[in-house]
Amino acid sequence: MDIDLFSEMIKNLILDNDEVTLPGLGTFVSELMPSTFSDKGYTINPPYRRLSFRQRENNADTSLYDFYSKVNDLDGDTSSRILGDFISGLREQLLTKKLVVLPGLGRLRATKENTFFFIADEDLDIYPYGCGLGPVSLKTHEETDEEVSAAVEELQRIVESAPEPAEKPAPAETPAEAPTEEPEVEPEKPAETPAGTPTEPERLTYKFENKPVIPVSRRSRHRSKNIRNITGSKGSKGTDGRKRRKALVWLLCILGAALLALGIFILLAHIAPDFIDSILYTPEELRIINY
Repeated sequence: MDIDLFSEMIKNLILDNDEVTLPGLGTFVSELMPSTFSDKGYTINPPYRRLSFRQRENNADTSLYDFYSKVNDLDGDTSSRILGDFISGLREQLLTKKLVVLPGLGRLRATKENTFFFIADEDLDIYPYGCGLGPVSLKTHEETDEEVSAAVEELQRIVESAPEPAEKPAPAETPAEAPTEEPEVEPEKPAETPAGTPTEPERLTYKFENKPVIPVSRRSRHRSKNIRNITGSKGSKGTDGRKRRKALVWLLCILGAALLALGIFILLAHIAPDFIDSILYTPEELRIINY
């Protein structure tokens, strides 16, 4: 038996089986892998079957012996002896040279600690149901230098034509408060007395308190100060209104700046996706995405 025939038997068996055991060496395992992304997420690759090697044996798997006996019309003991001697030679070669090449499949290698692993050929295809499936690109077309330059100029024009924040409105000048005349106080009417009740003659009595006499000019200033104290609540209402208008103007400015930044980010995502990926992902994540 030569290595080419041995590799061809393993390949034919792995097409219909998930595992093919090599007694005394290990087991080839086939696993179905789902679709993957490449080219920074712009290409969808179809599903495929991955072939690997595990340094364990499945004693219940006799597919290799049965296949060899059927093809060569041999009994079980003869095929077991021939295959056992050949696999033992492969093991000795792995332990000494650390490499066994299986044509059409790949390479079996051994580490310094004599751990066996398998490297499949790049063009190995063991998934018949994937026939005709190919990668699908999500890119519509490649941007030319002229398109990139035009997009950058358009972005600069948008930034330059963005409206500037509204200026802070100047506070309205309040006219000087003029002194107002005190309202005339109507004299209280005397309480009515029932008819026929004798009344004493009215007497005007004045109570003099020891209060300082305020000159006329000081009285007017005193009245104007009292008026300002009384009307202070109206001024505070005007101040609150100006504060609310100021807060609304700043809120609109912040919202406009946020919308402008969002537009710039979306435009950059179409123009320079590599730059956006470098911002959104770490170098380790980019290597995983681009794998």
